[in-house]
Amino acid sequence: MTRRLLPALMSVLLAAGCGVPVEDRPRVIEVGTPSRVATGAPSAAASGPAAESLYLIRDGSLVAVQRRLAAEPDPQRLLGDLLAGPTEAEQDRGLSTALGGRDVVASVRLLDGVAYVELPAGIENTGRNDDVLAFGQIVCTLTSRRDVTGVVFTQQGARIGVPLPDASLSQDPLRAADYAALIANG
Repeated sequence: MTRRLLPALMSVLLAAGCGVPVEDRPRVIEVGTPSRVATGAPSAAASGPAAESLYLIRDGSLVAVQRRLAAEPDPQRLLGDLLAGPTEAEQDRGLSTALGGRDVVASVRLLDGVAYVELPAGIENTGRNDDVLAFGQIVCTLTSRRDVTGVVFTQQGARIGVPLPDASLSQDPLRAADYAALIANG
């Protein structure tokens, strides 16, 4: 009989010794409420093994910002992160965006190294004077990926001309070099 009691006693002692208290009823575990409401903008404390380069604006120039992520984002996620705007920490460093919000871009697809950015109808009539910076942010951000060699803008599937720093319009695939005059040094 002692042989049968010994394993049962050992099981009870091991369970009691693991630090988990024994309770008669299940208990509700309260999860703390977050101190801030999520805004869609990434956390300033985000970290991870992968990096994304976003181009934001400071004093009328494009500025590259590195963010760390758990995995390299695809072009749609990269553009989504750009459209979410600067984090609070980035804003504290004087960074902003010329992109007016999430409805600026309908979609992005990658085909043979070219990112095709579909814009919603009517976006060209914004009346904004910082359109060159807005397109520069998108082009420089997307071409920061190794697999994106150029960016073409479309509306309803047709290529549209977008402004360049020299006030011309281009329908050709654009690269960061096309906006080099706007990129801040350091």
